Amino acid sequence: MYYNLRKEILKSVIIIGFILLFAIVSIYYIYNKFQDDRSVDFNSESLDVTYHESTGDEISLSKIIPVTDSVGLSSKAYNVTIKNNLTEKVNYKLRVIEDNEKILEDGCKDSLISYDNIKISVKEGNKESKIFYFNELDFGLLLESKLNAMETKEIAIRVWIDKNSSLPLGASMHYHGKIQVIEDDRSIAINN
Repeated sequence: MYYNLRKEILKSVIIIGFILLFAIVSIYYIYNKFQDDRSVDFNSESLDVTYHESTGDEISLSKIIPVTDSVGLSSKAYNVTIKNNLTEKVNYKLRVIEDNEKILEDGCKDSLISYDNIKISVKEGNKESKIFYFNELDFGLLLESKLNAMETKEIAIRVWIDKNSSLPLGASMHYHGKIQVIEDDRSIAINN
């Protein structure tokens, strides 16, 4: 029997190529499936808002663990993408408000964490994080900015208990909030 090395090498390369192609296509579809499940889309008149968490616009703080700002800034982020669909600038505000529906649903009005114990940060793209005590915010206003024509901004919001908090460690208190994007002081981005 005559052994043809070229045929064997060609056959092996084709088989390995098909396996690699199958792996790449599979990874692509799996990634997109999970990405779509996590993203929740909202919109206003000219802004598209995408919350990259399965909870959408909801913020939850359920454990009383006081931490330093450096630890708080490395905690779980609530990521938001805001895109301007117009060919002109659009002003917007980013607010965090109490989630009254969730508070009513849980019946937890008496076990909410006071605002003077909560710290919140907002990071716009590659800019420096801004840190606030929640009670310092005027009507929950975190950010007031504008988007240029067709511009997209990535924003990360983090919430934690201040290290100097007087709350007892492990107490069954919590916070329920919502992120709101308001366009030009009139139109609130809502779920599609």
